[in-house]
Amino acid sequence: TVERAGADVLIVHARKAWLHGLSPKENREIPPLNYPRVHQLKREFPGLRIVINGGIAGIDAALSQLAHVDGVMLGRAAYHDPYILAKLEQALFGTPAPERDDVLARMQPYIDAHVHGGDTLNHVGRHLLGLYLGLPGARAFRRYLSENMHRDDADFRAVAGAVAAMQMQRQAA
Repeated sequence: TVERAGADVLIVHARKAWLHGLSPKENREIPPLNYPRVHQLKREFPGLRIVINGGIAGIDAALSQLAHVDGVMLGRAAYHDPYILAKLEQALFGTPAPERDDVLARMQPYIDAHVHGGDTLNHVGRHLLGLYLGLPGARAFRRYLSENMHRDDADFRAVAGAVAAMQMQRQAA
């Protein structure tokens, strides 16, 4: 029915949401993921582009899913570790992954425009917290940015300060 109505792409979450009895957090953990159901949907409707969502937490998992469906959505994995997107692009297309510092430098014009447009840094900054996940000094980066991005006058200088805090922690170690 959806295909006949003109849809050619379906984004399918592999977990059923229980509308009664579970909190939103519990709905992310308790109902089991059912990837085979989504794979079966692709087999039954090969003309539709099927994109899978739900619980895909790493590059290997994403690449594994692409053997069965046309696309993969990374939600929390990308939120907690935004650099996973660069690593996934590298795995899929051989694109050299940019240095994390270069990612931040490329974010500066966007952040400047965002802040100068009247919005606050924390709306962008919270998505940068995991950029250095797993690297030395990452905790100092997160801490500094978390403590400073909510200030009324916060701008890219808070991001630069977080990088400096990370570098100081690395030097001290």
